[in-house]
Amino acid sequence: MIKITIHRERCKGCSLCIPFCPKGLLKPSETINSSGYHPVFVVRPEDCTGCAACAKMCPDLAIEIVREE
Repeated sequence: MIKITIHRERCKGCSLCIPFCPKGLLKPSETINSSGYHPVFVVRPEDCTGCAACAKMCPDLAIEIVREE
């Protein structure tokens, strides 16, 4: 099982991660964080393969991928 955590307060909404998700699971949020940014969120977390391409592209280390057994 894959656990995806997006640290909303770290995310600046740059959207660099979005095109790198091979499943198209990341989208900008309608809500804003305390810094005024629209952080990304995972549309269908159950479809995540755990490739971590999104986390590698995030300049703010706002995405964490953990494989749970």
